[in-house]
Amino acid sequence: MENYISPIDTDALSSLCEELLKNNRISPEAYTRFDVKRGLRNADGTGVMAGLTRICSVEGYYIDDGERVPKEGRLIYRGIDMNEIVDNCIAENRFGFEEVAWLLLFGDLPTQKQLDRFCELLAECRELPDEFIEDMIMKAPSPDIMNKVARSVLALYSFDQNPDDTSVENVLRQSIQLIAQIPSIMAYAYQVKRRVYDHKSMFIHQNKKSLKTAESILHSIRADRKFTDEEAKLLDLCMIIHAEHGGGNNSTFATRCITSSGTDTYSAIAAGIGSLKGPKHGGANIKVHKMVEDMKAHVSDPTNEGQVADYLAKVIQKKAGDGSGLIYGMGHAVYTLSDPRAVILKRSAREYAKKCGFEADFRTLELIEALTPELFAKYKGEKKKICANVDLYSGLIYDMLKIPQELFTPLFMSSRIAGWSAHRIEELTGGGGRIMRPAYKSVSLPRRFVPMAERVDNHVVQTEYIPTEER
Repeated sequence: MENYISPIDTDALSSLCEELLKNNRISPEAYTRFDVKRGLRNADGTGVMAGLTRICSVEGYYIDDGERVPKEGRLIYRGIDMNEIVDNCIAENRFGFEEVAWLLLFGDLPTQKQLDRFCELLAECRELPDEFIEDMIMKAPSPDIMNKVARSVLALYSFDQNPDDTSVENVLRQSIQLIAQIPSIMAYAYQVKRRVYDHKSMFIHQNKKSLKTAESILHSIRADRKFTDEEAKLLDLCMIIHAEHGGGNNSTFATRCITSSGTDTYSAIAAGIGSLKGPKHGGANIKVHKMVEDMKAHVSDPTNEGQVADYLAKVIQKKAGDGSGLIYGMGHAVYTLSDPRAVILKRSAREYAKKCGFEADFRTLELIEALTPELFAKYKGEKKKICANVDLYSGLIYDMLKIPQELFTPLFMSSRIAGWSAHRIEELTGGGGRIMRPAYKSVSLPRRFVPMAERVDNHVVQTEYIPTEER
């Protein structure tokens, strides 16, 4: 497939960028002066209260006399601690993602009869129209699977006989179909990407309705369609903990924000996918993977505490890694002492690493988790609690499951579609019907229109508000 070549050459683009940047800077002082909640965050880092939800609670601290006090993290689905769900599925040796999807959508745990019918319904909905697979996926491949899935979700609008109806009944139908179809689209997009961009064989397997979601994913992405029950249940565990994370995370907020405009389900979910694709959100798991690979390339023994500490110190000082100064997989906006998802994945990763020969990789991640807080305190004077987040160990689990790196974030998406769908329905039914419309204050100064004959090159005007006493 030939890449599109832009008619704008490098020199022209550089010149245009210079012109653009001259009049598009806003000083940090202006944000302070007008008490702007940048990133919709309060001064202490907590999120601005933008809504109410019954779907999920993300807890990592409590407020005492106006101060944030760290505590062990908790993730609560519809009033039920996510750990209880995971522990029960492990104790009974069963799959749990479909049960969690039901819980998030309907607000209560399903009976066995309800769960069995729901699993059958999802299996039936995995099927995609033949013309959709050929025309929308195979004929328009993408090197990025998240991009391809987002485009495909938007394209599903054209295959829906009633796409714009925002009644509960219609949106629920669309939501159930998307929970089932997005993993299928991901698998097709991956296979097409292998053929077109990686020049490898493409394997398209028939859907087996007897499989649970995690099983179906492994069945569809592996050439030989083979997997063990242990592998499928480990992937199912990842899907359970990624299914939902409150209304304030970027992709869910994007979904709710778009939903508030009254638009269709496909547009709202595509917005969530676009958000999750970002490296500051769902794409962070790939950043962890790349950071560890870079460490292995520059450290003789990545299981040695001293060598790992030296490397991480260079990362913080922007002398190693990607130059961002960030240690990926560490720190979270809400969690302080622990991220419950990371705790679960670490436990599972430790057990599975012993069986798969990944002990050294697990040791490296343990060192990153243990050393990062004290290194940030030493080099940045950082006093707040820093814990491992879900991304630190998820990539290792995917590696052990022989899942390619380009599917790390799409798998996150295949799980989070359950939470997005629940929040879309809640916004439609409980959002009060008001479109989200936060305020932005203009800080540009009024000025007169300049006739063409009077304009000069390289003229820079003062476009940012400055108080009278500072002019």
